[in-house]
Amino acid sequence: MTHRPNGQRPTLEDVARRSGVSRSTVSRAINGSPRVSPAVSERVRRVVSELGYVPNQAARSLVTRRNDAVAVVVTEPQNRLFVDPYFDLQLRGIRRELVQQGTQLVLLLIEEPDDYARVGNFLGGSHVDGALLFSLRADDPLPEMVARMGLPAVFGGRPFLGAGGRGGSYTYVDADNRGGAREAVRHLVSLGRTRIATITGPLNQAAAVDRLDGYRDVLLDSTPQLIVEGDFTLQGGAEAMSALLEQSPDLDAVFVASDLMACGARRVLREHGRRVPDDVAIVGFDDLAPLAETMDPPLTTVHQDIEGMGGLMARLLFKGTSDPSANSGVQPLSSVITPTRLVIRDSA
Repeated sequence: MTHRPNGQRPTLEDVARRSGVSRSTVSRAINGSPRVSPAVSERVRRVVSELGYVPNQAARSLVTRRNDAVAVVVTEPQNRLFVDPYFDLQLRGIRRELVQQGTQLVLLLIEEPDDYARVGNFLGGSHVDGALLFSLRADDPLPEMVARMGLPAVFGGRPFLGAGGRGGSYTYVDADNRGGAREAVRHLVSLGRTRIATITGPLNQAAAVDRLDGYRDVLLDSTPQLIVEGDFTLQGGAEAMSALLEQSPDLDAVFVASDLMACGARRVLREHGRRVPDDVAIVGFDDLAPLAETMDPPLTTVHQDIEGMGGLMARLLFKGTSDPSANSGVQPLSSVITPTRLVIRDSA
């Protein structure tokens, strides 16, 4: 690697001089312009490598109006984000797409109400080209916040908006939560189960409401005693299962709105001497393979392509940032609902 005298960093002019082309040609070659011939582009890349030239990102942003950075905003506490395999899969899918685009991931967490102002200031400060947002609750201010900024954004899951929300004008990627829940409950009915309970996710999130609606689509006469709200965590599933056994001790099946909660529910059933699936059949939702396959017995669950949905979110966002008219408010990018399928194992 060659350096300039006195320890100074190589400049664009140094690359141009060594390459035998103009400064503007070097700039276009570095930015992948089709106006530069493959031979010249290769020569510039070789010189960039030899000199150890690093582009001035601040200056490049002024020219391209891009930061090559995307914010991932998650409204979950840090201790849950890094232990829940669901989020790990989402972030893996997003990161794979960002790497292919040469874009950095900036992770922002909202754990307390005061965090909204901090995150809003960052998103509005022209630090990122767009945002991917997850785990929104009912009437969360983030959708309207990014809309006012004009910041391209894609949501992980359908935003659960109040009466004043803009509804369909937001772009999101979600699974067929309601259809997947219907398939799960129909399977339990086909097994001859007659007292089918459900543990929902938090009912201030759209996915949880959709899965509960799918349960009710099949069991129109289900009683409130067979429905307990959980929180998509292992402990939440355990607590909800304890509540169900107390108020409906004769239940013979349970549809649980996440695999993590299903694992907690299975633990409580074992503690109460209930055999799975002989006494109580269990169906989960997510198909977190390492968790579902190692549960005793292995968990029947609804599969959704979590990693694939993360990647799809990033691709939609890149489409929006490369085509500004797509986010002009005239015609938003189309949202995507991905299919689900029931994976039958031994728990039901």
